[in-house]
Amino acid sequence: MRLLTHNMLMSPGTKNGYPLAIEVEKMEETESEFNADFTARMVAKIDYAALLSTLSSVRADRTRLLACGHCSRVMRSPRAQLKVESTLPNTVPTNFAEDEAFLLALHHVLMEIEIVDGQLVCPETAKKFPIKDGIPSML
Repeated sequence: MRLLTHNMLMSPGTKNGYPLAIEVEKMEETESEFNADFTARMVAKIDYAALLSTLSSVRADRTRLLACGHCSRVMRSPRAQLKVESTLPNTVPTNFAEDEAFLLALHHVLMEIEIVDGQLVCPETAKKFPIKDGIPSML
Protein backbone atom coordinates (compact mmCIF):
# COMPACT_ATOMS: atom_id res chain seq x y z
CA MET A 1 0.00 0.00 0.00
CA ARG A 2 1.48 3.31 -1.01
CA LEU A 3 1.21 6.32 1.27
CA LEU A 4 -0.94 8.04 -1.36
CA THR A 5 -3.56 5.33 -0.86
CA HIS A 6 -3.21 5.50 2.92
CA ASN A 7 -3.80 9.26 2.85
CA MET A 8 -7.23 8.71 1.33
CA LEU A 9 -8.46 5.84 3.53
CA MET A 10 -10.89 6.25 6.42
CA SER A 11 -12.18 3.66 8.86
CA PRO A 12 -15.63 2.56 7.66
CA GLY A 13 -18.67 3.49 9.75
CA THR A 14 -16.90 6.12 11.86
CA LYS A 15 -17.01 9.90 12.12
CA ASN A 16 -13.44 10.34 13.35
CA GLY A 17 -11.74 7.41 11.64
CA TYR A 18 -9.10 9.48 9.87
CA PRO A 19 -6.17 9.37 9.56
CA LEU A 20 -5.55 5.73 10.20
CA ALA A 21 -2.36 4.93 12.10
CA ILE A 22 0.06 2.49 10.48
CA GLU A 23 1.85 -0.33 12.28
CA VAL A 24 4.55 -1.42 9.84
CA GLU A 25 5.79 -5.00 9.78
CA LYS A 26 7.46 -4.87 6.36
CA MET A 27 8.03 -1.99 3.98
CA GLU A 28 9.87 -1.43 0.73
CA GLU A 29 11.08 1.55 -1.22
CA THR A 30 10.86 1.06 -4.96
CA GLU A 31 11.41 3.44 -7.81
CA SER A 32 8.47 4.65 -9.87
CA GLU A 33 8.50 7.02 -12.80
CA PHE A 34 8.39 10.66 -11.70
CA ASN A 35 5.62 12.77 -13.21
CA ALA A 36 5.78 16.37 -11.97
CA ASP A 37 2.30 17.26 -13.26
CA PHE A 38 0.66 14.29 -11.53
CA THR A 39 2.49 14.99 -8.27
CA ALA A 40 1.52 18.67 -8.37
CA ARG A 41 -2.14 17.73 -8.94
CA MET A 42 -2.06 15.40 -5.93
CA VAL A 43 -1.22 18.33 -3.59
CA ALA A 44 -4.85 19.49 -3.72
CA LYS A 45 -6.17 15.96 -3.13
CA ILE A 46 -4.11 14.89 -0.12
CA ASP A 47 -4.25 15.88 3.52
CA TYR A 48 -0.70 17.22 3.79
CA ALA A 49 -0.67 17.42 7.61
CA ALA A 50 -1.82 13.80 7.85
CA LEU A 51 0.88 12.79 5.35
CA LEU A 52 3.58 14.43 7.47
CA SER A 53 2.28 12.67 10.58
CA THR A 54 2.23 9.32 8.79
CA LEU A 55 5.72 9.87 7.42
CA SER A 56 7.01 10.54 10.93
CA SER A 57 5.44 7.28 12.13
CA VAL A 58 6.83 5.33 9.16
CA ARG A 59 10.33 6.71 9.81
CA ALA A 60 10.15 5.47 13.41
CA ASP A 61 8.93 2.05 12.25
CA ARG A 62 11.66 1.92 9.59
CA THR A 63 14.32 2.50 12.25
CA ARG A 64 12.85 -0.30 14.36
CA LEU A 65 12.56 -2.66 11.38
CA LEU A 66 16.11 -2.01 10.15
CA ALA A 67 17.39 -2.89 13.61
CA CYS A 68 15.81 -6.34 13.35
CA GLY A 69 16.38 -6.84 9.61
CA HIS A 70 12.76 -6.83 8.38
CA CYS A 71 12.84 -3.67 6.26
CA SER A 72 13.86 -4.11 2.65
CA ARG A 73 14.79 -1.31 0.30
CA VAL A 74 15.09 -1.49 -3.45
CA MET A 75 17.22 1.37 -4.75
CA ARG A 76 17.90 1.60 -8.46
CA SER A 77 18.71 5.23 -9.20
CA PRO A 78 20.38 8.26 -7.60
CA ARG A 79 16.92 9.87 -7.29
CA ALA A 80 15.78 6.95 -5.16
CA GLN A 81 18.51 7.83 -2.67
CA LEU A 82 16.01 10.30 -1.18
CA LYS A 83 14.77 7.30 0.85
CA VAL A 84 12.26 7.61 3.68
CA GLU A 85 14.35 10.47 5.01
CA SER A 86 12.97 12.70 2.25
CA THR A 87 12.42 16.03 3.87
CA LEU A 88 9.15 17.74 3.25
CA PRO A 89 8.51 21.23 4.61
CA ASN A 90 5.91 21.71 7.36
CA THR A 91 3.64 23.46 4.85
CA VAL A 92 3.23 23.18 1.10
CA PRO A 93 5.39 25.80 -0.65
CA THR A 94 3.46 28.59 -2.36
CA ASN A 95 5.15 27.86 -5.69
CA PHE A 96 5.09 24.05 -5.26
CA ALA A 97 4.29 23.39 -8.94
CA GLU A 98 7.66 24.89 -9.93
CA ASP A 99 9.64 23.49 -6.98
CA GLU A 100 11.19 20.33 -8.43
CA ALA A 101 12.97 19.37 -5.19
CA PHE A 102 9.64 19.49 -3.32
CA LEU A 103 7.83 17.56 -6.04
CA LEU A 104 10.55 14.88 -6.14
CA ALA A 105 10.41 14.45 -2.35
CA LEU A 106 6.60 14.37 -2.38
CA HIS A 107 6.58 11.87 -5.25
CA HIS A 108 8.96 9.65 -3.32
CA VAL A 109 6.84 9.75 -0.18
CA LEU A 110 3.53 9.19 -1.99
CA MET A 111 4.58 6.69 -4.65
CA GLU A 112 7.83 4.94 -3.71
CA ILE A 113 7.33 4.01 -0.07
CA GLU A 114 5.19 0.90 0.12
CA ILE A 115 3.82 -0.77 3.22
CA VAL A 116 3.93 -4.47 2.33
CA ASP A 117 2.71 -5.95 5.61
CA GLY A 118 1.31 -4.36 8.73
CA GLN A 119 -1.90 -2.96 10.12
CA LEU A 120 -4.01 0.15 9.84
CA VAL A 121 -5.44 1.28 13.18
CA CYS A 122 -8.63 3.34 13.50
CA PRO A 123 -8.08 6.38 15.75
CA GLU A 124 -11.71 6.28 16.95
CA THR A 125 -12.30 2.58 17.63
CA ALA A 126 -8.73 1.15 17.71
CA LYS A 127 -9.94 -1.53 15.28
CA LYS A 128 -7.06 -2.99 13.27
CA PHE A 129 -7.21 -3.64 9.55
CA PRO A 130 -4.50 -5.90 8.09
CA ILE A 131 -2.20 -5.03 5.22
CA LYS A 132 -0.93 -8.15 3.44
CA ASP A 133 1.25 -8.11 0.34
CA GLY A 134 0.59 -4.38 -0.02
CA ILE A 135 -3.20 -4.70 0.02
CA PRO A 136 -5.20 -3.20 2.90
CA SER A 137 -8.33 -5.07 3.96
CA MET A 138 -10.93 -2.67 5.36
CA LEU A 139 -13.54 -5.37 6.05
